[in-house]
Amino acid sequence: MHFVRPTTFADALSEKAAHPSAVPILGGTDLMVGLNAGQQPPPALIDLSAVEELTSFVTDDGTIRIGAGMTYSRIIDELGRLCPGLAAAARTVGSPQIRNRGTVAGNLGTASPAGDTHPVLIATRAVVTVESVRGTRDIPIDEFYLGPKRNALAPDELISSVRLPIGAGPQQFAKVGPRNAMVIAVCSVAVALDARARTVGVGIGSAAPTPRRVPEAETLASEIPWRQGRLDGDVARRFGEAVAAAATPIDDVRGTAAYRRHGLAVLARRALSWAVSELPGGGR
Repeated sequence: MHFVRPTTFADALSEKAAHPSAVPILGGTDLMVGLNAGQQPPPALIDLSAVEELTSFVTDDGTIRIGAGMTYSRIIDELGRLCPGLAAAARTVGSPQIRNRGTVAGNLGTASPAGDTHPVLIATRAVVTVESVRGTRDIPIDEFYLGPKRNALAPDELISSVRLPIGAGPQQFAKVGPRNAMVIAVCSVAVALDARARTVGVGIGSAAPTPRRVPEAETLASEIPWRQGRLDGDVARRFGEAVAAAATPIDDVRGTAAYRRHGLAVLARRALSWAVSELPGGGR
């Protein structure tokens, strides 16, 4: 196996151009599990763990750009106020050891429908920045997922960062699993409220071939009590129904399609209610 460990992103891009079939590795929390289970190893590996320029974040004009090498643990510790939904999702990922190694970029690269950060990225309308020796391009999150474990990266491209708006309102993430930690989501929901624009973003995971936005639920933003009181029970019910209706789940070893739809409806109602309760005058 060809193995390289570049120390600059420019060198990493050169290696990826020379070896388009090479697989990048940062935390290795998915790749190494597969290799240890006997999967065919890739023809080449590009270890990005020494590329320090990927490990930082910057804020600018109401947005935050998170480097591809920033771990879940650092997102929890350093970005909880700026990206509350992403931090909430990161807290549910694996064990402390996994969170110390894994990254959002790794989640994106794997493109599993069950990835915990995907619903939040969708709800917040994130943009994925990818680079190659040919240049840089931004991919809106809705266009990034092409199918189960398939993404929009060209063979010579690497993810350099993810850009999302700094939280302009409450954000919530919830998932169903056999236990509270170290589980793959049976289904998951993220809700992001923008109190200034009075909009709501909704993303779901483990409920379709790809993570998915739910525009039908987002249209209920006009019925959210942005300045007073608690969320009306009928609005919460219709919100949950819209989220469940947007799913196209399957039966598998983790749960049935019917269970996933029911779980999504319940999670959506709860997540929206929790988010509304954090608005000024929301009742918490």
